[in-house]
Parts: sequence; C-alpha cells; structure tokens
Amino acid sequence: MLAVRPSVDPAQREFLDLCIAACGKRDFSPAVQHDLRVMSEKHGIVGMVDRVFPDNGFSIIRATGALPFGIPAADRLRIAALSVCMEEMFGKDCPGGSVEYIPDGIARFHEVQPRDRRTLLTVLRTVRAIQKGDIPARPLNAPCGRCSYKEKCDNSGGRRLSELL
Repeated sequence: MLAVRPSVDPAQREFLDLCIAACGKRDFSPAVQHDLRVMSEKHGIVGMVDRVFPDNGFSIIRATGALPFGIPAADRLRIAALSVCMEEMFGKDCPGGSVEYIPDGIARFHEVQPRDRRTLLTVLRTVRAIQKGDIPARPLNAPCGRCSYKEKCDNSGGRRLSELL
C-alpha cells in the first residue's frame, strides 16, 4: 500500500490495514488487465472495468462493505452495462461480472438477468429523452416536494382531496 501511496493519511491507515487483512484471507483471481475502458457504440455508453480475467470475465471494485447477501441494484445495472460493452468490444459472450468489496474481502458474481438488460435499456431511453430536453414521466410516489423541476412537471396525476379543501 505504501508503495502506491506513500503519503497515506494516518487516520485512514487503520481502515486500510483492516481492508488488507480482510483481502488477505481470500484468494482473488489474478487479472490480466486493470482499468480497462470499455464502450458500446450501439448503445452509446462508455465505462471502466477495474479488473479483467483471462476468461473474459471482469470485476468492479467497491470500497464499501458488502450487503449481507446479494448485490445492490446500481451495481447490477453497472455490471449489465459493462457486460454489453465487453460483448460488443470482444465479440464474446459475457454473462456477468463480479463486485469485489474490499473492506470485507468478498467477491460476488452477478449473472446478468433479462430484467437487468430491460432496466438498462429503459435507463438509456430515459437518459436520451432528458438529453433532448424532455422531462421524464412522474414516477409513482414521486418526491415532488423537494424536486427542482416541480414547476415544470406535468402534474396530471390528479389532485388529492386535501388539496381541494
């Protein structure tokens, strides 16, 4: 660690020592490449894969602790997007990727599911619409009270009885 960053803050040193100890208890697969920039021209997305393995697998690294089980939705979406990019760039099937939680020394593989790809395509459509200047449809249970677009929003979802009285 000190070879990479000799001026590490002493206050963070204890946390980093715990991370190193947790990771030392596990054998992580050796990577053939680190920090690989991947892209999909078809979908217009670019991303960064932290580690690439010989079998065309990949992992992303998190400096947060792992959930008791599973992988957070944001990481599942990111793995789906990176898988699409890897497939397009290398012309090989990429069924999923791993998330490596450094503080816990845990790596979890996520196989991309059809719902992950649907979510990715929905997000990409929404982003493109926003880039064109459209305001997305109001979701159920929208946090309208704190939204900065409250005045511009088409609030056609009806009114509450309490608003009329």
